[in-house]
Amino acid sequence: MDMPIPTRAGLQFRRLSPHLGAEVEGLDITRPLTPEQVSTLRAALGEHGVLFFRGQRFDHDSQKRFGRSFGPLAIHPNTPGPEGHPEILPIHADATSKVIAGERWHSDVSCTQEPPLGSILHIHTTPPLGGDTLFASLTAAYEALSPRLKTYLAGLTATHSGERNYRRRNALNGVDDRGRVFPSAVHPVVIRHPISGRPALYVNRLFTQKINEVGEEESEAILRLLYEHAERPDFQIRFRWEPHSVAFWDNRAVQHLAIWDYFPQTRSGSRVTVTGERLEAA
Repeated sequence: MDMPIPTRAGLQFRRLSPHLGAEVEGLDITRPLTPEQVSTLRAALGEHGVLFFRGQRFDHDSQKRFGRSFGPLAIHPNTPGPEGHPEILPIHADATSKVIAGERWHSDVSCTQEPPLGSILHIHTTPPLGGDTLFASLTAAYEALSPRLKTYLAGLTATHSGERNYRRRNALNGVDDRGRVFPSAVHPVVIRHPISGRPALYVNRLFTQKINEVGEEESEAILRLLYEHAERPDFQIRFRWEPHSVAFWDNRAVQHLAIWDYFPQTRSGSRVTVTGERLEAA
């Protein structure tokens, strides 16, 4: 028997798994939102971690307007947007691509002092098969840790840096980034989520370099354990894109992985990123 679909402010939220993800129906997000709709979506983001919308034909202006409903938009520290739209991050892969965005598990731009509240990705062109995105709940991952490991992690911090990831990407794409300085930041290993108040792991393979309060070997061992734990299928959902789908994920509550299984086909869209705040320890 199908479960009833919760309705709030005229919107329907279809849950996709026990831990995260909901498809939102009954809303055209290409048009201006009411304060009630913004409040409802913000609360739902805190509850579900990632929200999905189908059939949304964004242009750059409407995508930026939707993003600004939740806060100021950030400009990506490595990849400039198209002329006149610096807040737009192009997401594109085709037969000429040597690397794609997001092919390792990560939280977007966690190397900044105030990591993004969330990212809003619109994919307008999809390959015939493949190109899905995996999302994993960092709150569910934390809750599944043993009490002793939770005690060990309390009070620890980790250094996140964009240096390794962005220079690798630029080298593969033939971009000369000599003289550029990429951001780095220190965050709690376990944060208290700003919306839900729930504790969540906040380390990821792409940006986290080390745990600061322990030695190098211990840091590597603990980070490897946490990465593998957070990436367990138990905490995941897999989103299958259709043309003009939108994913809006909370960068502090989930990490994600873009699957590049469609080469040499094309997958194309754009992303805006909503600025966040300093993260506090749980």
